[in-house]
Amino acid sequence: MSLRPALLASTFAACVAISGPPALTAQERVYAVASPAELELEVGMSFQLRAAIQGTAEEAAASEVRWFAADDGVTVTAEGIVTAVRPGESRVAAMFRGEPSWVRIIVPRLEADRIEARVAGPVYAGATAALDLGAYTALGAAAEDIEFEFASADPAVATVDDAGRVLGHAPGQTALTVSAGAATAEVEVTVRPNPAEDYELVASEDVSSLSTGDVAAFRLLGRDGTGEGIALAPLWSVTPSGASVEPVDGRGLFVAEEPGTYHVTAIAGPAIARTVSVRVEPRRHTARLELVGSGITSTHRAGDTWVFEGVDGRDYAYLGTFYHDWMKVWDVTDPAQPVLTDSIQLDARRINDVKIHPNNRLGIVTREGASSRRNGIVFLDLSNPAHPEILSEYTDTVTGGVHNVWILGDEDLVYACHNGTSEIVILDISDPANPREINRWVHDEPIRSLHDVIVQDGYAYASFWNEGIYILDAGAGTHGGTARDPKLVSRWVSGQGNTHVAWRHGKYLFVAAEIYPSDWDPNALGPIEARGFVEVLDMTDMDDPVKVAHYAVPEAGAHNLWSDDRDRLYVGYYQAGLRVLDISGELRGDLYRQGREIGAIKTSSPEGAVPNWSMTWGAQLFKGRIFTSDLHSGLWIARLVEEELVP
Repeated sequence: MSLRPALLASTFAACVAISGPPALTAQERVYAVASPAELELEVGMSFQLRAAIQGTAEEAAASEVRWFAADDGVTVTAEGIVTAVRPGESRVAAMFRGEPSWVRIIVPRLEADRIEARVAGPVYAGATAALDLGAYTALGAAAEDIEFEFASADPAVATVDDAGRVLGHAPGQTALTVSAGAATAEVEVTVRPNPAEDYELVASEDVSSLSTGDVAAFRLLGRDGTGEGIALAPLWSVTPSGASVEPVDGRGLFVAEEPGTYHVTAIAGPAIARTVSVRVEPRRHTARLELVGSGITSTHRAGDTWVFEGVDGRDYAYLGTFYHDWMKVWDVTDPAQPVLTDSIQLDARRINDVKIHPNNRLGIVTREGASSRRNGIVFLDLSNPAHPEILSEYTDTVTGGVHNVWILGDEDLVYACHNGTSEIVILDISDPANPREINRWVHDEPIRSLHDVIVQDGYAYASFWNEGIYILDAGAGTHGGTARDPKLVSRWVSGQGNTHVAWRHGKYLFVAAEIYPSDWDPNALGPIEARGFVEVLDMTDMDDPVKVAHYAVPEAGAHNLWSDDRDRLYVGYYQAGLRVLDISGELRGDLYRQGREIGAIKTSSPEGAVPNWSMTWGAQLFKGRIFTSDLHSGLWIARLVEEELVP
């Protein structure tokens, strides 16, 4: 049964009166029953949920109920006031003495309130043009699953097909009407005389020598008697399967996942169609990945690692721990034979993140699960990097714990991801013995879950889980921001959520999503069937990130990322190991299926805390080596060996 808010109060009261709790003995359990069991709320509406105590009730029993939302489709306050955030189905629980009582909440899809429509490019007689369409709800969000209808004031001049493409019939002007439910928009269209006497499908490069993963841009040109060309916006297709072609700004962007011969076709009108053949070879690589050394830990799990050259001229890898209270210090001057030189004990259940200041004299580790419940971060004096000492702690405004940090060395600032408030807390560390908070940044969505932040070339990329990536001007100066006072530039939200970390390389932003199994017990040692993927955003327009590609290893989970100046992406891919990816040139489509992987190493050991099960954390490049940690087995070191490409 689904109840609307207007009916709930009277219905709930009647239900209680008719079917009140039966008399129970003192030996029977006490539990809560949340009401109503099912609720329908429109986006933006709120309702007061109730929890009745059943069994042998105590006077203070009602105050023991704790409310929480199982997903981000709704929010719920400590008092049980639930608010619908986005369409879909959500659940809220009244938790009482360890047992939940669930309320199912249905948020109906919002209809389109406003339509935006424009014709992309000129319309010529006998040719088609794309109609760019957008539908938005009253709240300003994009409306989902919209079916548009089209009408033309003068079908003799132009019409629109069911796919939303404008066809010019004869020179002249007309108005096109686009509707979706009660929302409408009108577009003025001018059909021009078509000067083309012939049509040609041209490519941006030689399509007889492409490799899988290479992107070729096609254009359909109409040429008049003088040879001058007009660009058309055709409908694109490719056969057979194994490749794709996407329409972007009138071009057809072709990329193949499998080698073979393909036929690309452009159709721009009833009598306008051209096809070209494309030959694609397998992608070949000029490097191979090989293992150099490892530092196996078998008594506990590992966290993040950071590698640097100490003030003594030797190289070190500092390694955090997962559900353990030690930070490990490895001398990796000889990367084939890492030597454990020290372990620094902290009051924590998890030392998730380790970062080193660019001056190599100051280290920072994050702390979660302190017995004192004052978590925060710990600063390390690296005067003796083989045996670092605690310099200071900062807990005052980040007692809820810090999951990740980023150090802005030139500014002597730290961006800390505060678990308690999901805010970026900005700390001045010019005096690391006495760090102080100077600012905070957070978005204004009703739900937030900050996981990670990196700062590259003046922009901060904050990963807010299901709220997506928030991009901030943190000193680039393009949107009025500074490192001390960052300003919002744009936001991008993955349709699949779980936004965990981001890494910028060239014009692309690589965004990793981390998905753990719902029944995972962090306290139990054992294999973890994680899942995840990497989405690739084109950041040419910082105000409007566009997803163009993705990378997903089947049945494995993505974690942290790194890249180098030779266009390689290094991914800690949990049970799929350390992966190295070729990200040269234009990126489009499925990078895994295109064969862009250069190599992979499973970081598993029979001596690990979980034997023979990789859970590769990430990667860092240092002095020609790739350093990573594995959740189950500790420190691993690899390298790429460059080889000559033989024809």
